[in-house]
Amino acid sequence: MAGIFKAYDVRGIYPEEIDEATAEAVGVAFPEILDKGGRTAPIVVGRDMRQHSEPLQTALIKGIRSRGVDVVDIGLVTTPMNYFAVGHLGASGGIQVTASHNPPRYNGFKFSLENARPVSGDSGIPRLEGLVEAPPQRAGSENGELRSVDISGAYSQHLLGFLEELPTARRLKIVVDAANGMGCIYRSLLEQTGVDLDFLYFDLDGSFPNHEANPLKLENLADLCSRVRETGADLGVAFDGDADRAAFVDEKGEPIGSDLATALIAGELLAREPGKAVIYDLRSSRAVAEYIAECGGIPVRERVGHSFIKATLRKHEGIFGGELAGHYYFRDNFNADCALMAVFEVLNLLRRRGLAMSKIVAPLLRYAKTPEINFEVEDKSGAITELSERFADGRIDYVDGITVEYPDWWFNVRPSNTEPLLRLVAEATTKTLLAEKQELLVGLLGEPV
Repeated sequence: MAGIFKAYDVRGIYPEEIDEATAEAVGVAFPEILDKGGRTAPIVVGRDMRQHSEPLQTALIKGIRSRGVDVVDIGLVTTPMNYFAVGHLGASGGIQVTASHNPPRYNGFKFSLENARPVSGDSGIPRLEGLVEAPPQRAGSENGELRSVDISGAYSQHLLGFLEELPTARRLKIVVDAANGMGCIYRSLLEQTGVDLDFLYFDLDGSFPNHEANPLKLENLADLCSRVRETGADLGVAFDGDADRAAFVDEKGEPIGSDLATALIAGELLAREPGKAVIYDLRSSRAVAEYIAECGGIPVRERVGHSFIKATLRKHEGIFGGELAGHYYFRDNFNADCALMAVFEVLNLLRRRGLAMSKIVAPLLRYAKTPEINFEVEDKSGAITELSERFADGRIDYVDGITVEYPDWWFNVRPSNTEPLLRLVAEATTKTLLAEKQELLVGLLGEPV
């Protein structure tokens, strides 16, 4: 099982790295890392649409029940629906069988504690790995109870409560690309939003026949961008494989940076509750913190990763948080990420402002910024040390990798939590300056991959 326990979840190739035996072992171990030993409330278990997700879920449930712990099977659901179920049902924790946007051969498990809090740190995934390798004692013949719950009605009611009924001059038209992933099950819920919808790749298919279910890669947005332009839509939305991330495209078919989407959604929420903290990840444009402050909020910078964003959101009693990868976290959703809630807030924004999406985004395009650029670097810590020496005249912090700031430009280089890579993001006041600094950094880090 070496290598399948990642920073935030468990993930590997089925059946070579993850199989039913793995799933059962994880089920046996998981109650040990829950609050109060996981005996006081059931564990929620759901799955995505991959062909091997159902047998893995069955084995996982078997392992949990063998500990004498009750299980609530919520069936075929998105990862945000799993988080919601944990909080809504008062469960002691939850597991979603999914490999998110990874290729079809992959599968895995995403975990949460009570109130949808993340499993992380030394008491989280590393401890779970140790427990899988040295399994706890099973309960013998006293298996936990199993019941099935359809969470979709309560979830729909929860989300639709955040969609404002605002008068608009015309009915909005939206293109939604589910990439054959779990976003497909949102069809009926989306149809209740009062907008005209054009559905792209809305047939559940874990082989992802049309394109990879990862909206962070621009090539995976190509069909969505084309459809938006062809149909004259007001907005394009793309979900990832387990529908916990969303990317947005404006009416011109131009992708909108998820950091800028974070700022815009924050503005919507701060208009209702000014003075609240908003958490953003350190790869975000400087425009994000500026806009949050302009909207009467308190910008709080945090390292990359859902466990860090969620913890900081709770610590600061914030209203919202967002990541460059397209995760959006809401206080009123158990501080968990919910891509569809982000979509609803963008719809609220479009209706309220009555402007084209590109015009709403335009004031935030204050700087020139690179996408996240990946480098294969054998000695990651050595490379970061070299950068600290080369840019010693800048303002440096090590919140996540290394961030170096100057008045007119900045960059961050951080080690990936899931892959053997260093990742670079840079931003400058002009495109010319950005190109110059990007060339300098590439020269130091090697050719991008």
